[in-house]
Amino acid sequence: MPDGRPPIPREMYRAVLVEAGHRCAIPTCRQHPVDVDHIDDWATVKEHRFENLIALCGPEQIAFLAGAVLEVLTDGHREAVIKCLLVWTEVQAGIFTADDATLELLQPYPNDPGTRSQADSAVRAAWGVRRGLMLEQDANHFTDAISWAKVFWATNSAYTRCLRQDETDKRDRDEKAEGDQAEMATPDNQAVVPDATPDKDANLRRFAMDLLASFLEALEISPSDLYGHERQQVVSGLVARAGRDVIVALGAPDLWCLEHGAHIARMLVETRVYIEWMAKQDPAIYRAFQDYGAGKAKLYARILDELPPEARRPDFEEAISEFQRLSRNDDVIDHRVVDTKDTFANGKSIRAMAEECGLRNLYRQVYYMSSGVTHSEWWSIETHAMERCLNVLHGGHLIPSLALNPGGNVEFATTWVNHLYTLIRVSFRILGTDKKAVEDALAWMADLPDDEASDGPDETQDEPTH
Repeated sequence: MPDGRPPIPREMYRAVLVEAGHRCAIPTCRQHPVDVDHIDDWATVKEHRFENLIALCGPEQIAFLAGAVLEVLTDGHREAVIKCLLVWTEVQAGIFTADDATLELLQPYPNDPGTRSQADSAVRAAWGVRRGLMLEQDANHFTDAISWAKVFWATNSAYTRCLRQDETDKRDRDEKAEGDQAEMATPDNQAVVPDATPDKDANLRRFAMDLLASFLEALEISPSDLYGHERQQVVSGLVARAGRDVIVALGAPDLWCLEHGAHIARMLVETRVYIEWMAKQDPAIYRAFQDYGAGKAKLYARILDELPPEARRPDFEEAISEFQRLSRNDDVIDHRVVDTKDTFANGKSIRAMAEECGLRNLYRQVYYMSSGVTHSEWWSIETHAMERCLNVLHGGHLIPSLALNPGGNVEFATTWVNHLYTLIRVSFRILGTDKKAVEDALAWMADLPDDEASDGPDETQDEPTH
């Protein structure tokens, strides 16, 4: 026996055949000869139980059944007749009660092509009402049908495999290429590597690097407030971190799509909201922002320190020491407070910050959806990581997709640059950076070629295109 499993006991085997009448147990099939197999796979249950055994026919009958199911699924009228057979037969027998217009519509059904679609909808609606009445009278009315359905789908899963879109595409390609003297298709074992950064927009990464360098140059040229330096440290640090992330992402075209690049858009909007909201608060908010982060560094050091000594490596000890340094705590007096609220603003959500600083639309249109992708909300998983099984005997369920998003969406990547440019402009305004220093630092933008300048951000707009 396969997998080293013992044979099904003879008496149990025979009992299953007798129960099925020596025919296929699927009511729509009933073919013979048959064999006995497990509903839940042997590899899972590791035992022979009568209630887990079923009599089934061979692959030819399974293929026939698949064809029948496909015909029903692709023919809405046939699906309506099969699904709502009870209502239809009552209409034909003259015992169905309804208003005159409905009866007139259903009398010629399904032989009148002109009214068939409208009649299909009426029959479905009538069946919905009838089904509700049946369940009201007997909550277990459909128990047997549900049990049969569970066996039907479990059997399909056991005897047929999922079918992916790329498999059907490959089959179509193979059929088309049959008889050709030269094989033009990509070999199955060779990955299709997407093109590198598109030539037309190969300047995006360089453009972002120049923007960040110009930002730092303007700050260095312009006089700084070295007494109350927290504001400039926080704002410039947030913008620099955003610019670094954008530059790295622009070097990887695979990230130029919502699935893989949502975290970049989310980070850019979050940074914009932070600096705009803090600009409207008391200047002490910048020190609060730093203290909140230092407290988190202390917390992370404590968490890492919980690891037992035998599991620690030198680099692990180095990480603990670095977090301890970043906590800005005293070695003797433990004064650093760990704030476990959700944000540095006494727990205020980023949504509330966005509304208070006039960025509600930016939050809703960009941050909200990007967060959904970042946090793996189901709509994002279904869109990006799942595909519909094309085996009709599997009921159209979703299966993980093996097809990767190639990215390379230049328009999507360009929005990152626009957001970064806006962050830099807003930061100059908030910090009161010397206008002459800003003009000098960004003077290179006036010398851009026409095609490059047309693709660049609009200096007159604080709000970028989303």
